[in-house]
Amino acid sequence: MGCEHAQAAGGQTSPSQFEENTLSEVKRVIAVLSGKGGVGKSFVTGAIATELARHGHKVGVLDADITGPSIPKMFGMSGRHVHALGNLMLPEISEHGVKVMSSNLLLQNETDPVLWRGPVIAGAIRQFWSETSWGPIDYLLVDMPPGTGDVALTVFQSLPVDGIVIVTSPQDLVSMIVAKAVNMAEKMNVPILGIVENMSYIECPDCGKKIEVFGKSKLPEVAERYNLDILGQLPINPSLAEACDKGEVETALPDGVLPQAVSAVEAITPHETDEA
Repeated sequence: MGCEHAQAAGGQTSPSQFEENTLSEVKRVIAVLSGKGGVGKSFVTGAIATELARHGHKVGVLDADITGPSIPKMFGMSGRHVHALGNLMLPEISEHGVKVMSSNLLLQNETDPVLWRGPVIAGAIRQFWSETSWGPIDYLLVDMPPGTGDVALTVFQSLPVDGIVIVTSPQDLVSMIVAKAVNMAEKMNVPILGIVENMSYIECPDCGKKIEVFGKSKLPEVAERYNLDILGQLPINPSLAEACDKGEVETALPDGVLPQAVSAVEAITPHETDEA
């Protein structure tokens, strides 16, 4: 089962039609999207990036959640800043080789608020793509801002996005949120790879029973209604959340997390890069 809009992938705008610099060779771009904040979208982005890197791929994360960036902290980059290479910015590189570009890496202090208006935010996202020396990247994951508004539109208009992973949670107004994402994907002619439900349950440490603390999941019904693949359900994991806060996602994340999501990303056909 797959999203019917995925059939439009062949009509996706060629990456050569998007502004890019000669020091970037990005083969695939995947947007990780949620309809609202607080569902763990950034964690899912970090988890997929970590697993792809473990598979031997060259991975980057473009943190488009400009006003609420959490990717640098998750990858142990607190206190670090980007450097310049001529007119281009160099992404920071994690301990295990994941490249990251984020507004937090531009601030003097990571706790400083980002008091930018919409046009400035949109410009920053475009710069993270076109004025960053990404080098060779097999998979660039874009940690999207919550919602489907102007900033999300900027991403789809500025980057050659190949696919979308939707992140939701049981307490979401799931059907409405997914409907908005599906409609945006259709308008932007971008295939939806599938949907991940985060915080689906908590596992009893004594008996292993799954307890659905937010009520019964509506994921199967919603996925069927919109013809979407289910890419995984993640439990509430306090120890893993604590590890992410400490910048240890790459070492603390168990092997084999979200295998369906990783496989869906790996199945994307790479862009053809110009030989210069």
